[in-house]
Amino acid sequence: MAVIDNAYTYYLTTYGNRTGTRYDAHKKSELRKVYNQIVKLNKEAPLYKFKNGSTVTKFAIDIKEGAQQIRNVVASISGSEDIMEALQKKSAASSQEDIVTARYIGKDDDENQTEDLSIEVQQLAKPQVNIGNFIKSIRRDLAPDAYSFDITNNSSSYEFQFHVSSNDTNHSIQRKLANLISSANIGLRASVLEDEQGLSALRIESLQTGLSEDEKYLFNISVGGGATSAVALNILGIDQISQEAQNSLFLLNGAPRSSYSNTFSINNAFEITMHGISPEGEPAIIGFKPDTQSVLENIRNLTSAFNSVIQTSNKYAEHEGQSRKLRYQIGSAADAYREELAAIGLHKEEDGLFSVDAPALTQIIESENPSEQLSVLNDFKRTLDARASLAVLNPMEFVNKIIITYKNPGRNFPAPYMTSLYSGMMMDHVC
Repeated sequence: MAVIDNAYTYYLTTYGNRTGTRYDAHKKSELRKVYNQIVKLNKEAPLYKFKNGSTVTKFAIDIKEGAQQIRNVVASISGSEDIMEALQKKSAASSQEDIVTARYIGKDDDENQTEDLSIEVQQLAKPQVNIGNFIKSIRRDLAPDAYSFDITNNSSSYEFQFHVSSNDTNHSIQRKLANLISSANIGLRASVLEDEQGLSALRIESLQTGLSEDEKYLFNISVGGGATSAVALNILGIDQISQEAQNSLFLLNGAPRSSYSNTFSINNAFEITMHGISPEGEPAIIGFKPDTQSVLENIRNLTSAFNSVIQTSNKYAEHEGQSRKLRYQIGSAADAYREELAAIGLHKEEDGLFSVDAPALTQIIESENPSEQLSVLNDFKRTLDARASLAVLNPMEFVNKIIITYKNPGRNFPAPYMTSLYSGMMMDHVC
């Protein structure tokens, strides 16, 4: 169960705050089509197992989410033969971008019915923070021994064990614990604080913000072993809550509201993210950007989704050799249109990422016949969508694996549940 827990914890802490869009929902006919594609895809697939390594689950999840984001962006600017008509989807705008930003997630035909909103931020949602005791960095206050402590959240409990050697210092022990907690993927990140007096303390912060009425904490640290572990916890002091989690408070069109997070949706129309406290009596106004800015924003969204997948490939290049296959599959979608895309201000750089020449692109958008020059985007987004669809169906295609046996070509039964390897992350960690 530990592998599954780690996979789901990584997914929730990394992507759990994303707000679903209408492109993430499907009709029965669409789900049936996806099922048939999976059956066909896996019918001739070889039997394989995964190489040992902690990056497999993270890499697969990042591939799936990145490719799905490409599909969602393409879907949001598709549906018309005229590229300008397709691109001119309304984009949300805020009068105070440093305080509140907004993204339109509603249906296209509801745009005219969506009124402007006013949001005055009174309090931001905060995570729980535990800061331990500041102790002398170069000293060692813990005797060489094995120690343990428990971290409990509102759904699970985890035991952490660590060993102190005679060569350790307080600082090296704290650094060791920070790495242990952060790499555990249980929704916490830890770091070591240092001051000018040569003292250091362990800081532990929850990735989640906000607290429901029936919750006392987001995480709790307690003694996990005997008397020696109790002494160690007392010296480190990491069971002390320095900042309690709190909900965000804001006025929506003058009415008081609250949220567990600083990102939330309103009326299935706007996704709101709050960044700072509003000046009293000066709410941010959420509306729509002008058409030129809307087109520019949608093209930027497309290139941003493309870049995200390429960056995922680069991120795991050292540990997942197959990541270059992902980079080729997605990156080559732009190669056939490289010159045409560069002509409208979309430049594919040496690192494989797109850069957007906003002034050049704006000039084309505002020209007399922008559709003709921007028509290359139709072909590009169709090719990109096709490549991303394959990655969404089977992200495990791009992770390191060992082929056990190939199937007999043409004489196989469908294997529709092969992708449950992704769904449950039931991976064999023994090569």
